[in-house]
Amino acid sequence: MKPNAFLASRMAAAFPMLVPVGALLLAMLSITSGVSVAKTLFPVVGAEGTTALRLSLAALMLALVFRPWRARLSRRNALPLLLYGGSLGAMNLLFYMALETVPLGVTIALEFSGPLAVAVFASRRRIDLLWVALAAAGLLLLLPLGSSVGALDWRGVCFALGAGVFWALYILAGQRAGAEHGAQAAALGMIIGGLLVTPVGIAHAGSALLEPAVLLAGAVVALLSGALPYALEMVALRRLPTQTFGTLTSAEPAIGAMVGLALLGELLSPVQWLAIGMIVLASVGTTLSASPNLRG
Repeated sequence: MKPNAFLASRMAAAFPMLVPVGALLLAMLSITSGVSVAKTLFPVVGAEGTTALRLSLAALMLALVFRPWRARLSRRNALPLLLYGGSLGAMNLLFYMALETVPLGVTIALEFSGPLAVAVFASRRRIDLLWVALAAAGLLLLLPLGSSVGALDWRGVCFALGAGVFWALYILAGQRAGAEHGAQAAALGMIIGGLLVTPVGIAHAGSALLEPAVLLAGAVVALLSGALPYALEMVALRRLPTQTFGTLTSAEPAIGAMVGLALLGELLSPVQWLAIGMIVLASVGTTLSASPNLRG
């Protein structure tokens, strides 16, 4: 084969991967950028009001696309959907409440303990003990132990870890809800989450949620952290192996830390960067060592 023909064939083989990989990276950048915008709303409507705006407006966007009123609901398939939507709402609320006192990259890393635990407990391989130890060491480095100046707020840490618990439930319930309702499950879950969290946001922020500037910023957050990344992830999921998808997603804590530094000026200590790197490495290792049945 001639050099030019060989190069062309290699580029043609690589290009199909560039689209889904690029879509997934854009999705993670979109999510973390949306969170950065959300933090600007905290002084006005608090984390509770911001979460209410994010979920309710994202639910409206997804409903217009997926038309969830066409879904066939029954007693049998309603429970997984309720658990999915409830865990989605609680996960977002606790995540934003953690962000009030904990940097973005650190919050994502702590929250990542949820999906990491799901992957590890579903596996039976001895090597996963290594990833558990590595992730645990990273989490210990992030916990506000001792009296160092850079110690994190315990309240925020608990919120972030709680968000991780609900992220794990979101994954488990989402698998069943998605099997029953397909893409409509995302819209239905967002509606349920919004219905649960919006009263909390209204009780906290009141009429401030209806101010035009707040609604506009909330729509940006809903688009960047909800509708847009979901659409981009669907592009990636359809074209990437589950193993590759999980490996790339493991970079989200690091991307969050970099976005927090660039957009919010959140400076992390070398120890915090090391801890985030350990959690990312544990997530990548767990994904790569997963059995074929777990990879989907």
